[in-house]
Amino acid sequence: MQLPVVYQKAKEQVCKIWTTLQPLLTVHVGLASSNTALIILEQCGKNKGYQERDACGFHPEGACCILDGPEKIESTINMKTLWKNISVEGIDIILSRDAGRYICDYTYYASLYYGNGRAAFIHIPPLSESVTAEFLGKALQTIILAMLEQCGEQRW
Repeated sequence: MQLPVVYQKAKEQVCKIWTTLQPLLTVHVGLASSNTALIILEQCGKNKGYQERDACGFHPEGACCILDGPEKIESTINMKTLWKNISVEGIDIILSRDAGRYICDYTYYASLYYGNGRAAFIHIPPLSESVTAEFLGKALQTIILAMLEQCGEQRW
């Protein structure tokens, strides 16, 4: 499902995913802000610092995602382990603890909050001659299957 670049609407849809579908894991994918051919595995979401305005010109009340929510929430997926154990030929994968204070991080935090940490976020590069949709799809499949293996080991 494609989420809008609007804080409140994105959060409402994420909440709806968790309450109606009740998934084992939700994996969010966002476009990286740089043109570098990198896949970035995000470990945690942050609650505060959302000053930048969204596509409708708004930013969240108090520049925060969930009032009285924890400062940050870690994914139950161990991205460091994933990063160490996975490789995709033709593209570098890196680990990050800061998804940026915009819709990606906001959505990720909301999903971690509503899903009790059972969410993941992957930043991907824009499509190019070397990074095709087919290539990116296969890379994401490899990464998500490894995430699901971790879920099986955790016995939710």
